[in-house]
Amino acid sequence: MSMITGVTRGGEEYIPAFVMDINQANCIGCGRCFKVCPREVFDLIEREEVEGLEADEYDDDDYGDDDDGFSDDTAMVMSLKNALDCIGCGSCARICPKKCFTHELQTAAG
Repeated sequence: MSMITGVTRGGEEYIPAFVMDINQANCIGCGRCFKVCPREVFDLIEREEVEGLEADEYDDDDYGDDDDGFSDDTAMVMSLKNALDCIGCGSCARICPKKCFTHELQTAAG
């Protein structure tokens, strides 16, 4: 089986690595990945909406000064909205300060 490949505008081939998962326990909800994604793959949701993620797992002390302008009651976290729209560019992983993303190479169907 061969790997899926893409081609840049300049004609260079690359192997896309598609986003498979976000470690929401590590996510600080900064929105950087949301801003750089060209395909609207992500959505910012309230941390309370994530099943199995306790509110007290988010420790503000890990991220510096507690006076960050955000209420701990409405802490946000990134989620996968349209994972199948991912083009495998990897911009989200490169911009993430907490290394929350898991990517995977895929083989061509055939």
